Amino acid sequence: MNEIKVLLVEDEHTLALIIKDTLEVQGFSIKLAKNGEEGLRLFFEQKPDVLVADVMMPRMDGFEMVRQIRQTDKHTPVLFLTARSSINDVVQGFELGANDYLKKPFGMQELIVRIKSLAGRLISNSEKDTKKHDWLEIGQYRFYPTLQRLRIADMDLELSHRESEILRRLCENRNQVVNTQNILLELWGDDSFFNTKSLHVFITKLRNKLSKDNHIRIINVRGIGYKLID
Repeated sequence: MNEIKVLLVEDEHTLALIIKDTLEVQGFSIKLAKNGEEGLRLFFEQKPDVLVADVMMPRMDGFEMVRQIRQTDKHTPVLFLTARSSINDVVQGFELGANDYLKKPFGMQELIVRIKSLAGRLISNSEKDTKKHDWLEIGQYRFYPTLQRLRIADMDLELSHRESEILRRLCENRNQVVNTQNILLELWGDDSFFNTKSLHVFITKLRNKLSKDNHIRIINVRGIGYKLID
């Protein structure tokens, strides 16, 4: 497995060092920044595989930093670390281009699993090369899971890593219910209330991106999961 380069932007010095030491023992390459301004500069200098950022920071908060990054970089996965747990904060983060949220306090093993997932290391580079043109048909759309892209007519829609993984599961089980708990355990690592809310945000984003074909629906089967109707 290639070394995963992580940029950690965290103003709590002690926490930043704990995360850095833990991840380096696991084989990650870690660069630290103590605020959003420094994080923004290092992001474009270092070109990390994954950006892990606190939300509440001095000089420039995580939301503003990611907003500026997404003006030119749409693809690098972003994981927010935050003590803020309201659904409005979660929605704002995802709308700015975040791929995942992890609520403080968190377990280091969960952080490691999420970073690896965001880095796309579950599929080897060689497999990506051979499968990069594979696609699935969803109504009038073509869905390219590895490229994380939806195409309809002459329009391309970029997906985040997590959007792509959720949609792939729905496609592979189209017209059948995909259990919410299974999605959460596979992609988030646990089925907490907070992560359930995050999943709902991703489903809403996917519905919006699939709205150009009114024959496609993602329905919520209350208490069980989601179903892609095609």
